[in-house]
Amino acid sequence: QVQLVESGGGLVQAGGSLRLSCAASGRTFTRWTMGWFRQAPGKEREFVAVISRSGGNTIYADSVKGRFTISRDNAKNTVYLQMNSLKPEDTAVYYCAADPTGWGSLVKEYDYWGQGTQVTVSS
Repeated sequence: QVQLVESGGGLVQAGGSLRLSCAASGRTFTRWTMGWFRQAPGKEREFVAVISRSGGNTIYADSVKGRFTISRDNAKNTVYLQMNSLKPEDTAVYYCAADPTGWGSLVKEYDYWGQGTQVTVSS
């Protein structure tokens, strides 16, 4: 069983930064593509960023490109999301997710999800 636990969310002013972490259980972390998604109130869950198993490849949503950075530490079974230049529209619950079999940006491709961490950006 895979467990993902996010942390690092909070309240920040526009223009500020936050770093989210996602700690994963299990000894097969290096076999998983890891993604970050977010869901704002009344909206569908949307893709934010994905990182390959080795960490050598990343993809970002256009809305966060140049401001957010996804990274992973396979020795610590942890994936990170560094968020800079935050905007009020980044306010959402942020989820990390694991895809054991593929590489993509669709919610349905991910088999395991964390419980989410709230990020609130004030104007």
